[in-house]
Amino acid sequence: MSKNKTDSLLAVPCGSLEISELSPNTTTDVISQSIEFSLVIPTYKERDNIEKIVTILSQVLDEFIPQDYELIVVDDDSPDRTWEVAQSLMGEYPQLRVMRRQQEKGLSSAVIRGWQAARGNVLGVIDGDLQHPPEVLTQLLRGIQQGADLAVASRNVEGGGVSSWSVVRRFLSRGAQVLGLIILPSVLGRISDPMSGYFMVRRSALSGVTLNPVGYKILLEVVGRGRVRSIAEVGYVFCERKQGESKVTWKQYVDYIRHLLRLRLATGRVKQFSQKIDFPIGRFLRFGLVGLSGVFVDMAVLYLLSDPTTLAWALTRSKIIAGEIAIFNNFLWNDAWTFADVSMKQQKSSQRLKRFLKFNIICLAGLVLNVLVLNLVFNFLIPNRYIANLIAIAIATIWNFWVNLKLSWRVTEEKN
Repeated sequence: MSKNKTDSLLAVPCGSLEISELSPNTTTDVISQSIEFSLVIPTYKERDNIEKIVTILSQVLDEFIPQDYELIVVDDDSPDRTWEVAQSLMGEYPQLRVMRRQQEKGLSSAVIRGWQAARGNVLGVIDGDLQHPPEVLTQLLRGIQQGADLAVASRNVEGGGVSSWSVVRRFLSRGAQVLGLIILPSVLGRISDPMSGYFMVRRSALSGVTLNPVGYKILLEVVGRGRVRSIAEVGYVFCERKQGESKVTWKQYVDYIRHLLRLRLATGRVKQFSQKIDFPIGRFLRFGLVGLSGVFVDMAVLYLLSDPTTLAWALTRSKIIAGEIAIFNNFLWNDAWTFADVSMKQQKSSQRLKRFLKFNIICLAGLVLNVLVLNLVFNFLIPNRYIANLIAIAIATIWNFWVNLKLSWRVTEEKN
């Protein structure tokens, strides 16, 4: 590729996922004048759709706010070179800008990186697969112009719906909404479609806010952490894609639940108490829940390996294997949930392996501590083996959490 073509790509912002106020220093190109609206289109393997969606969006916005908008395609280095197709359209569509991400992955972070490079007073997002009808943009913009801080395209209000979803998918979508109302009513009670990926928000509602999304959807993060006072909702019908592959999987629903729990722990009394004692209670509770899952894994594997009715292996060998599998289970969950904000910034295989080795060593030291405390408490303080064991487990858990927090999951700069 020629140097001129490479230079026409937007530089990828780095560092924390914080949205800044508009100023000449926040943009990466020579144009620093603010505009009304920046719409981010996150893409991955959308080569067949990208030209059509850019054409349609440009037509809609040229009529509504001519020359006062920009389209920002943020592509996660698609193997079908979606970013290159988008880049070839820039001469025809002067409002189009393209970013190619090669070090990071994920729809949510792609949207935020696009917003960080944007010049708009209003920030929006739309899927790159034509499942979100572009004509709804004008209704969303009107909602913002009429004073809303956030305008959401919803499938669950008048005029909204889905075109051809299965019964299972409809059930999961509604179930996710009900679960959200139970876990996080202060946020979910404000929007009818919490998993919508089609919305726009005033920059002023997010400026100075560091976002920390989980999975594919970031609307929860915007409502939960942003300064969003008034919300407008516009009904739309979600259409099935005609080109490319669907990216909807069960993992999106798991990520949604993780996100709800994270926001629940990051707000209210738990957060206030955590700040007062200078201890990350929310993170510690997640660490404890993961540890509890490890107990079940350990017991199940130990049974499968050592029980006379199964493999009947020697107890010591079975326990070592069961313990290591439980540690591996705990590491995966802690890496993906408890310390996700850190692991997301360090996604290389070598970095993940290093975290795993540290976690293993620290947990081994925790096991030694567990045995020592058990014997001390049982022999000198409380002559009840089960109470002594609970105390030992609690102390070892705090040890494991605190040392892993300081050593295994910490942000370090890459050396050149």
